[in-house]
Amino acid sequence: MKIRVIVVLFWAVMLPFSALAQNTNQTRAENPKPTYDYAPDFSYDEIRKRYDKLDLEIDIAFNDRVMAFVNYFTIRNREYSREMLRREALYIPIFEKYLKKYGLPDELKYLPIIEAGLNPKAVSGPKAVGLWQFMRPTGREQGLKIDWYIDERMDPEKSTEAACKYIKWLYGFFKDWKMTLAAYNSGIGNVMRAMRRAGRKNDFWKVYRYLPRETRSYVPQFAAITYTMEYADEHNIFVTDPVYPVEFDIVKTNQFVYLKAFAEESGMDLETLKQLNPAIKKGAIPAHAKNFELRVPRAEMENYKLNETRVLAKAEAGKKEFEKMAKNMPGSTFGREKVVYRVRSGDVLGTIARKHKVKLSDLKAWNNIRGSMIRVGQRLNIWTGPDFYDNTVSTRRQIVRDQPIPSSKLHVVQSGDTLWDISRMYKGLTIERIKQLNGLKTNSLKPGMKLKIG
Repeated sequence: MKIRVIVVLFWAVMLPFSALAQNTNQTRAENPKPTYDYAPDFSYDEIRKRYDKLDLEIDIAFNDRVMAFVNYFTIRNREYSREMLRREALYIPIFEKYLKKYGLPDELKYLPIIEAGLNPKAVSGPKAVGLWQFMRPTGREQGLKIDWYIDERMDPEKSTEAACKYIKWLYGFFKDWKMTLAAYNSGIGNVMRAMRRAGRKNDFWKVYRYLPRETRSYVPQFAAITYTMEYADEHNIFVTDPVYPVEFDIVKTNQFVYLKAFAEESGMDLETLKQLNPAIKKGAIPAHAKNFELRVPRAEMENYKLNETRVLAKAEAGKKEFEKMAKNMPGSTFGREKVVYRVRSGDVLGTIARKHKVKLSDLKAWNNIRGSMIRVGQRLNIWTGPDFYDNTVSTRRQIVRDQPIPSSKLHVVQSGDTLWDISRMYKGLTIERIKQLNGLKTNSLKPGMKLKIG
């Protein structure tokens, strides 16, 4: 019985292969192209041996955790890996240039794949931005300019150099690449805390269980994406439509430039300009951005030089159109002043928005609020300014705004009053004037305060 079962199993296994061999030509005729997304089945040992041949400077031992991510990138989410291959020509050469300049391991060029999917405009939930996912304070510490108009965290060249400086500093602190990567992901504080809890050990795998969950995955994930990018062809991951960078030249400017007007007058493609200059957040370069280096397609440079004066004049003249557009952007803070409001008992977002004459959607965007829940004592950032929210102000509001300054020239602050509210109550009064008259350095007010208003 056992022998019969074995024979049956043998032919059950061998017959399909025999049939396959006999019908190879027929199969090829019916399917002239091999399955594009076929994922070869490699064993753990085959992948480990291939990984070890990479001889990486950042020595992350191959283990089950690394293998799990290799399976993810080569089998479960092959499309993601394929997309990274499509984009690599856009950014990898930039990374290699600065890594070499600062004497850092070449494999770090794959870190922005884990960080941002090679997307210079990527923004995470905690508001980390760009290819290297800098938080605002860290970005500024590394010399990146960040304001309403410009965010150099999105500039591939400048953010990469800043990242190299920061990583080099981290490595100088930890003297270990795996711990450096962990600190880049979660911050020095979290890594130092994990080291203390692990008995002051300085080995990633020994402090592993004390690290934040995301950071535990970060280092194995980096090892896996490095393997995947180096051996993509072995896993049948190819691209037929790679994206290549547009060759560009630099135009230095010291004036306001509205990109839309610049593109129209120069005959350049606006989307190409935006792609070459991802750090320009709102579609314009401010006048205070001295010697700003605007990247323009090299193919259009000769024509631009012939018409430079006219193009720049048109770009500057577009300021009025830009300001009108900017003031109505969702969540816009253009031309507004920041006020911090502390939530009181009974407050709801709708009434707070109406009181400060801002859009509810803007109020939510400024404070990263998705639903409608707020709590007593919570601080809300509100940008008050010109009333773009309601161009048909009610008669009652208009009357209040136009009343003359009283003879006492004093205003007694009521509960809920803000400097913006008070400035709108009296004709010709501004927030700056109230601050100047009363020596105020902040926007904080308390009920009962007597403010000079004239």
